[in-house]
Amino acid sequence: MRGLQSCFALCVAAVLACGASLTVSAQSLTIGSRNVAVADPLVPRPPGTPCVIPLFTNQSFDNLSGPVPFNYAPAAGCPGPWQKVVLSIDLGIVGTNQFDRTGSIWLGGAILYFGTTQEPTIAPPNPTTWHIERDVTDYSALFGTNQIGHADLTNYVEGPYDGKITGSAALYFYPPVDGVRQTPQPRPDVVLSMNSNPANGTYALNTTSSQYVATYTSLPRNIERAYLDVYTQSQSNDEIWYSCNPNDQGQLSFFGCNNTAFREAEISIDGQPAGVAPVYPWIYTGGTGNPWLWEPTPGVQTLSFVPYRVDLTPFAGALDDGKSHTVALSVFNANQYFSVAGNLLLYLDHGSRQVIGAVVSNTLSAAPIPKVVENLTYNSSNNVTGGKITVTSNRQFAITGTVITSHGVVKTQVAQTVAFSNAQDYSLPANSEGENIVQSSTVDSTTTRTEGWKKTIVHEQHSYPLKLDLGYFQQPDGTYQQYSDVKDQEFKQSVEVLSDASPPVAAVVDNQFVGNNTILWDSTGQNVTGITDTHSRQAYTYNDTFGACYSRKIASKNNALTSWQDGGDCWLGLNSLSWRDRFSQYASKVYGATLQLLP
Repeated sequence: MRGLQSCFALCVAAVLACGASLTVSAQSLTIGSRNVAVADPLVPRPPGTPCVIPLFTNQSFDNLSGPVPFNYAPAAGCPGPWQKVVLSIDLGIVGTNQFDRTGSIWLGGAILYFGTTQEPTIAPPNPTTWHIERDVTDYSALFGTNQIGHADLTNYVEGPYDGKITGSAALYFYPPVDGVRQTPQPRPDVVLSMNSNPANGTYALNTTSSQYVATYTSLPRNIERAYLDVYTQSQSNDEIWYSCNPNDQGQLSFFGCNNTAFREAEISIDGQPAGVAPVYPWIYTGGTGNPWLWEPTPGVQTLSFVPYRVDLTPFAGALDDGKSHTVALSVFNANQYFSVAGNLLLYLDHGSRQVIGAVVSNTLSAAPIPKVVENLTYNSSNNVTGGKITVTSNRQFAITGTVITSHGVVKTQVAQTVAFSNAQDYSLPANSEGENIVQSSTVDSTTTRTEGWKKTIVHEQHSYPLKLDLGYFQQPDGTYQQYSDVKDQEFKQSVEVLSDASPPVAAVVDNQFVGNNTILWDSTGQNVTGITDTHSRQAYTYNDTFGACYSRKIASKNNALTSWQDGGDCWLGLNSLSWRDRFSQYASKVYGATLQLLP
């Protein structure tokens, strides 16, 4: 037994001895606090002193007449390439009542941040505060020249909605680390917004036929790889889109919306289908009609959305012809409305001024064909009393393109299986309604890049499960109970890189929220008389082939943090994230493009 203890101690000592290369960073938490608490990691940062450029400081976002503009200039003595660039945002709200608001930060027309705000949880004068970090190193091409930027976060302070929001944001630039065999990995050479005017913000898509179109008249002629970072945020009538019902059922759903519970983003280039982006079921801090559910922990990515990256590399050769090209984004079944944004990322062939190529084959259809099945029960008045509605969509496609580069002919094929299902069980007795939602959205993607004898395969999977029970039921005494039970809201992503010349590497991230809350109403259904059965849990895990691991689990009850645990799912119970991000570095070296899973 003593020998095992000694071995364990030596193992721990070995891990700690490597601590200089590890950056384990997460939000500081306090048991009993009602302030915002999340399990997400902060961005692991390189050692050394970064150059810091504020974008705005202590800015009020109340009753604005438009975006808050700012000017950006690169820091003197801090030229790129940078080891890492981190966007740091601090926001706070003081007040007793306010809606969740949407915010975004833009630079040179490109979107750097998109998310929503926390509703107030702490009585004045103590503010509700939260901190957000994003690794924006992939957008380094923006940061080398003077740029104009702006922040959009309009918060109306009127009547009972007295919550006032202020915030600060800054960019942190980390130079390459001396004495370490680590050089900045390949990053996009060009970053282009889909906005034609750098002063514009997000774009609203109200229907399936609505399009967000970007026209590029002077693209580089040596593009080798291309990607589109896509945001599709549900708003207004589409906010709770996963609860919507078919149009023939009128306002049957819990939140009274139509076009079924299926949404999907479609991307095209010059009118040709080019890619698909699943819509993540983000839930805001006023979401499901129950703001108490999200105190102190909001849902997955509520405060900071993660864009979906669409691989457009098969179209690289077509974009290299010196002609004008359009990239368009739409949301299938949009029903007023989706707020969207996109950044086009281009990797160039540095050994050639002119790359030629073409799309060889494309089996992607312009739109999905969902299947809807209704199995409902009716009373004698032909009113729905219960039953089930399902909507499913399944499709497979492959897009192949070639480019003739300075290092030979490169063929890229993107093959995907995109699957969606949503099942809604209804219970609709008199003066009451209930809806149980089980939803699955998955993308299984295999990208094969062939260059001479060398073949590289990237297998990527996304999974967005959602299980949500909603109810508003009259009790025997005439009062009402409204419950929101989030049985599972999750973001799963895995990436595996296989190469003829290198061993396989893989990484996995999983972010899950579970929570419940019940609101008690009087017999008029107008006045809240109490809150009960309030609890939530969030678990965030990451691990990769190189031994990096992060795990944090937090729990709350009655709107206060009750526990947190770090490293529980990691070896020896220790978190071990490194600023070096060896998975991303290795994958980009083998594959030639960034594959990044952490924030």
